[in-house]
Amino acid sequence: MKPILEVEGLSKDYVMGDMVVHALRDVSITIHEGEFLAIMGPSGSGKSTFMNLLGCLDRPTAGKFVLAGRNVAGLDDNQLAEIRNKYIGFVFQQFNLLPRTSALKNVELPLIYAGSRNRHAQAMAAIEKVGLAQRAHHKPNEMSGGQQQRVAIARAIVNDPMVIFADEPTGNLDSRTSEEIMALFQELNRQGKTIVLVTHEDDIAHHCKRSVRFRDGRVVFDEVIENPIDARDKLSQMPDLEAVEYVPSGARKKSVAADAPA
Repeated sequence: MKPILEVEGLSKDYVMGDMVVHALRDVSITIHEGEFLAIMGPSGSGKSTFMNLLGCLDRPTAGKFVLAGRNVAGLDDNQLAEIRNKYIGFVFQQFNLLPRTSALKNVELPLIYAGSRNRHAQAMAAIEKVGLAQRAHHKPNEMSGGQQQRVAIARAIVNDPMVIFADEPTGNLDSRTSEEIMALFQELNRQGKTIVLVTHEDDIAHHCKRSVRFRDGRVVFDEVIENPIDARDKLSQMPDLEAVEYVPSGARKKSVAADAPA
């Protein structure tokens, strides 16, 4: 596997009045094509700062960061935006979907910024890939949390990015829905996608192939996970908790069991 992300001596300082906060200290790490990497650590450990730097959402104070063979550490805002749109897909804990816009239109957004012509077909293909074709024209408030996160994943993959960054993607989901989302990430990884996932949950991290732990702005642990949890297997052992049929917010929910014959 060839390296697609190479970081050497990466540091990030924040000046707060007379005080300097060393959020990231001399981090060096290489991420190879096709990896599924978990980034872990307590609050304030530097993991979110590291994710922001890798995602070209911020610039380092010092160090070298090479993405797809290009040193991006010194690029300006416009250049970083171009890199993000071309090479990176993002998935967030809060979904970050436009509330008054359909799933299809939400997924089309990166294609608009990229100037793609065949936006509708590309967006629909991404939605089908995450198993939500039947919800393509629904708005976020007409979907469950798991469905909204699937839309967010479709938006992240629609431009066929080189790497997907997922920041606590299961943080707002129940246990079964979390497994469904991890099963989707694992399937994308089997198809060759490189995925970097931030989580504070050990169980979620063990779905990945490698775990990197931060503390006090430094990498303190980096290991290959020999036997990752297979979300498909775990799902097959979990009860289906959907005892209530989902309906749009504001409408009365109807019990599935209530419609069953006596």
